[in-house]
Amino acid sequence: MTSYRTLRLNLLPPHSRVGDPEFAAAEPLTLDQPAELAMTDLRRVAAVAIHPDATLEAAQQRMVHAHVRMLLVTDAATELLGVVTARDLLGEKPIRVAVEDGVARDQLPVSRIMVPRERIQVLDWADVQHASIGDVVQTLRESGRQHALVVQQGRPARVCGIFSATQIGRLLGVRIEASDKPQSFAEVEHLLAAS
Repeated sequence: MTSYRTLRLNLLPPHSRVGDPEFAAAEPLTLDQPAELAMTDLRRVAAVAIHPDATLEAAQQRMVHAHVRMLLVTDAATELLGVVTARDLLGEKPIRVAVEDGVARDQLPVSRIMVPRERIQVLDWADVQHASIGDVVQTLRESGRQHALVVQQGRPARVCGIFSATQIGRLLGVRIEASDKPQSFAEVEHLLAAS
């Protein structure tokens, strides 16, 4: 039988902070570092997901509480059915669909607004393993997207990660947002040199 030891218990030091492993870095990352360092690894942290029948109001609250701008839309068996972003919730589509359906915007189900899985473009994990953060930034910029899902091939294939332009900006130590998103890779480099 294996023998285990009791670990020493200590008092919590004053001014202790709660760690945020997603964004904790001794120094900002650089564009040349491995892309994997900027990916939310869904093999280590739970995905922030919502059921397709949930209301837009519930989706909005889930995003706020989880501090994310995108939710994976999954069924009870965790099969990915689609994604919904803050941009989707705040755009014209919910208003148009609410008028068509004759319901209040906030009461629309997520399934009416989400991007269905058939339209979701993803990055392959095999490619990400050999990519840099700069490659991901360039890919997001070229595609005009704030997020990219990473899929590990298999039976079944699994969404194993998410890249977020906002999170990458935090990790790089610069602010990258849709409203002042750099227009070229050179502008990203310039922002990093200025910080």
